[in-house]
This record gives sequence, C-alpha cells and structure tokens, in this order.
Amino acid sequence: MVVLIKGQKVDLTKVHPGLKQLKIGLGWDISQTDSSIDLDAVALLVDAQGKVAGKENLVFYNNLTGGGTAVQLTKDNQTGAGAGDDEQLTIDLEKIPADIKKVAIAITIYDGAAKKQSFGQVSNAFVRIEDDQTKKELCRFDLGKEFNADLTLLAGEVYLHNGEWKFSAIGQSVSGDIRELCKQFNLELPADAFTKKSPPVKTEAASPKPAAVNLKKVELKKAGDKINLSKTDSPLGEIVVNLNWTQKTGGGFLSSILNASNSVDLDLGCLFELEDGSKGVVQALGNAFGNLKQLPHVALDHDDRTGTSKSGENLRINGDQLMKFKRILVYAFIYEGAANWAEVDGIVTLKQKSGPDVEVRLDEHRKGKRMCAIALIENEKNQTLSVKKVVEYFSGHREMDKAFNWGMTWSAGSK
Repeated sequence: MVVLIKGQKVDLTKVHPGLKQLKIGLGWDISQTDSSIDLDAVALLVDAQGKVAGKENLVFYNNLTGGGTAVQLTKDNQTGAGAGDDEQLTIDLEKIPADIKKVAIAITIYDGAAKKQSFGQVSNAFVRIEDDQTKKELCRFDLGKEFNADLTLLAGEVYLHNGEWKFSAIGQSVSGDIRELCKQFNLELPADAFTKKSPPVKTEAASPKPAAVNLKKVELKKAGDKINLSKTDSPLGEIVVNLNWTQKTGGGFLSSILNASNSVDLDLGCLFELEDGSKGVVQALGNAFGNLKQLPHVALDHDDRTGTSKSGENLRINGDQLMKFKRILVYAFIYEGAANWAEVDGIVTLKQKSGPDVEVRLDEHRKGKRMCAIALIENEKNQTLSVKKVVEYFSGHREMDKAFNWGMTWSAGSK
C-alpha cells in the first residue's frame, strides 16, 4: 500500500495488472458539537476537453450512478458517524465510456454556506483506493487540515495516461459549494438539482467499515514534497532525525579517494532559526552538539565516523518547545573522504511520537559537492511542524547558508 502526499501520482493498472474494479473510500471526523455537518462524496466523469457533459456524468447524492454503471456511489452518509470509510464510490474501469479520460473525486459540505459551516470543523479527512475484487488497499492520501474557510475539496483524480489508469493526490480547495465545483468542469445545473430528497442513512444498518490503517512510513520522493507531522491534543514530544548510511566497498570507491586508507566520514547537522530571531548550528564539527532541554532545544547524540553504527547519527528536537522554533534545515556533509555521494547510501528518517516515520533518501547525487541540504522543517502556525524534502548539494556551509538566506558568519573548524 502506497501512502501519498499532496501532488504525488501513483500507477494503478500498470503496477497491478488485471485490476478492473476500484473502491474509493472517503472518510472524515466531525466533533459532537458539529454533528449537523453533512459531507458528501462526489465523482465527476470528465472528457478529454476537461468538461462534464451533463448530469448523467455527475455522481452525487441525487444521482448515484454515472457513465452507465461505470461509477456508483454506494450510500449517502449524512452524519459521518463511525470509523473507517464514511462514503464509498466504485469504479469499473472496463465500463468507463471511451470519451471519459478521468474521474475527479471531491468532498462537499451540503448547505454549508447557509449553515455557516466549513472544513475548519472537519478533521482526519482521507481518500483511499482498494482493489474491489481482492480487497487489497492500493494507496491512501490523508488530506491534512489546511482548508478552514472552504466548502468543497477536490481530493484526487483517477485518470487515463498512455492507456494506463493512475491516481493523482490533489487536495485542492474549491471556493464555493457543489455548484461551483461543477462550473469548474463547465457543467451548470439548476439549483433544484442539488436539493436533497433521500432520508439519512441509519448508521446501524450500514455495512461494517474497515479498521483504520496504521501507517508506519511516508517517503518524500521528490524535491518539494511536504508533509505535516501529526497534530494531537498533547505536545509533539521528542522528534528524532536519524541519519543512517553505509559506504560501498571495492576498487571504484577506493580509487575515488586516491587509494588512501581513509574512509568517508558523513556527518549529520542542522541550521536552526528560533522565533526570537536567534540562529545557530548543531553538528559534530566544532563540538556544537546543542542541547535538548535548553536552547536551542535541538541536540546531536554522537558522531558516527565510519557508517558502521547501527543507530547512525541522531538529531533530537524537543517538540514540546514547538512555539520557539521557526525553521530547521537538516543537512549532511562529507567531513573526510571523497565528495562522491553515489558511494554513500544515505537515508534520513524523521521519527515522531504520534504518526508515521518520514523518510528522505540522499539521491540525485552531485559529485564534488561535500554538503547536502536534506530537509526543511518549519513551524506551521504553532500547531505542528512540516517537513519538506530538499536534497540540494553545495560546496560547503557558506554556500548552503546563502541559498537559504540564513545570514550566519562562517569560519574553518575541525573535530
């Protein structure tokens, strides 16, 4: 099962030959005080011109089937009660009409403007896709919580590309309700087309919902990929950023360091900027190991000089001091040995108390550059921290500092 972040795409039929029927599960949580909020799953069958040609290609609470019988909405859950999927769509890929090139999946709040409701009252929204025949979950996209004033959310698209079906995680808000969503696809219907007529579905009669998925790891695969750490009612706790690496052996690597006996020494470190404007560095070079319980509330545990330590090197961030952080740039640099990143299999893993591990690989190698800016951690409105993959290579600290506008003064150091 692939865990997606906003902007990522995943192959469906190419990776899973024989895949014919999809089940799209959408879920959300609503507090008891906001229990009157009624969210709806919507599917739009879109042609090559980006249009939805008629109400028959709009699947929602008043039209449960579209594209013949290709796309179906199984129910209209008007309460959002229970765990797991709240509403489900099924897509029979073999029955999708030839003129349809994608199925856009959205969630809207029914009558939200009149009731002064928005996605700010909704949490833990997700979309997941499973093989409807084998019941195997193929991918999942957690939508986050960045849509406070919105009534509609375009979650993702199942689309056709070079004869294969794919899924794109979009997570884009739409200004307005389901009518405005339809207008984006050149479909305009009278207001009474969206008037609800069916009674609420009784949750006790609904089919059992699958258990919540326990996500263990999210990989940020390309530069710019970003994810927020899990938000909870309790403090973030200690966040561990681990660098683990092994150096390849053999003539190619030894010759790359001019036949010397020295091995590569790869070091983990970070630049930090606090909310009060103070800045600094945590790294083994210069014995700047930091402090977890006192400022800067970031500390490096030890210096692995060979890559043989099973635990690697670890930066520890005191998440309980969230409001004191502005940003942290995590980096690695080759202190000794040839600047050949292809010979060092480096992986940085961020471990959080109440969420999946976040993994960043040191790929896109740049030979001759000793410094790699790996990930940028930023304060998100004092609610949580975000992690964005960078993986950009530099000649040294000064060049990296300039690229990220840190504004520090640098001098040569040793350890």
